[in-house]
Amino acid sequence: MSAPATPPADRRDFLKTAGAVTLTGAAIAGTAPFAQARVRQEDGEKKPVIGHIGTGSRWNGPGMQAASRGTTKILCDVDRGHLEAAAKKIKDKYGDDPELTDDYRKVIDDPEVDVVVIVTPDHWHTKPLIEAVRAGKDVYCEKPLTLTIQEGIDICKAVEETGRTVQVGTQQRTEMGRKFLTAVALVREGRLGDVKKITCGIGGAPTSGEIPAVDPPQELNWEKWLGQTPEVPFRKDGRQTNCHYEFRWWYEYSGGKMTDWGAHHVDIAQWVLDQNGEGQGPTKIVPNMDKVVHPAGMDENGMPVEDDKYNAASKFEVTAFFPNDVEVVISSDARNGLLIEGTKGRIFVSRGDLTGTPVEELKDNPLPEGALERAYKNQPVAGSHMENFFAARNGDAEPISDVFSHHRALTTCHLANIAIRLGRELEWDPKAQKIVGDDQAQSMTARTKRDGYDYEV
Repeated sequence: MSAPATPPADRRDFLKTAGAVTLTGAAIAGTAPFAQARVRQEDGEKKPVIGHIGTGSRWNGPGMQAASRGTTKILCDVDRGHLEAAAKKIKDKYGDDPELTDDYRKVIDDPEVDVVVIVTPDHWHTKPLIEAVRAGKDVYCEKPLTLTIQEGIDICKAVEETGRTVQVGTQQRTEMGRKFLTAVALVREGRLGDVKKITCGIGGAPTSGEIPAVDPPQELNWEKWLGQTPEVPFRKDGRQTNCHYEFRWWYEYSGGKMTDWGAHHVDIAQWVLDQNGEGQGPTKIVPNMDKVVHPAGMDENGMPVEDDKYNAASKFEVTAFFPNDVEVVISSDARNGLLIEGTKGRIFVSRGDLTGTPVEELKDNPLPEGALERAYKNQPVAGSHMENFFAARNGDAEPISDVFSHHRALTTCHLANIAIRLGRELEWDPKAQKIVGDDQAQSMTARTKRDGYDYEV
């Protein structure tokens, strides 16, 4: 897999003439607010036609942001309640009256749809994304992008071959007061010296007791919700369930906190290290099994022993070893955020904080003009992640969270999950994208899909 093609000349001209945002000691916190009304179109400019796949609670963020920039023609969700609530929001705010469906193929097959917004559970990202780009659509897809490493390889192949614009919803690269971007710029400008260790605190996952099998709600198409995963009963006990938001705590549909928050913080860690390109990534993954708790237990094949309770790891600690003797620790116990330690100093960055001596020194020694832009793929920093996506599809920017870099970071998270499920360290070849000398672990980099839910690579 290679990097995306060189951007067109008109984008390069744009980047030369666009106004720069200069970082000063007081400029760390501010970003432009999200658009609160439909974005104005230039005279004669065609508004993009948007189709949405998945309209649950998370959709209210990126879904509505995308809707402000085009015409929403179709909404798809396998839960009728989600569909109707989203349609009402779209109509009340923007006046669009979209078609409602539980068949995502109607979004893909509609020749008028230019942009597809995917905000589904993790196991429903890859199939519609690949089919959308092959149908000539541009895609905004929420994180984590994939359920397995092989899915990431397949997505990268499809995006490379089609040349479509795809943005992954790792908003920390653009938003959150530009704290994470500033942290990257501090490292790029040498303020920490050589980075030797990064600790990613991503929190633990909840546990559950036995969750009984019950009839799924009438408004939910449970068979379609399961998609590529095995047919199992719908389970619910109060808020605890194997569906909707709580899908995150089941390995069948997600990777637990390792991919839920790891998709954000490990992404930033590898961005800091410049280890998210082709052939880059960790070479060894070592789990600290004394700190791993799997609430449903794991057998010798890394499969949950019990099938009626949350089974993703509730506690864990894993160290990923990168080139130049750099360690990235992924921990459920460490403070949420990233502790970045270098030979000249260290900083801590989270969605609420950016602290450390190198940050304090910005007051008297601000970063040079253009430092944020250089870290932001040598382009003006967008006011929002969605703004960057639409600028990219117009040829005015590059997607700041492209599938190629996100796949490399998420690969680390997937490897960490395989290591703690099997209870042993793994050797990884980032160029071949294969686990070395462990056929059982390598087999877990992909999954068999249920009949009717596979995709063509």
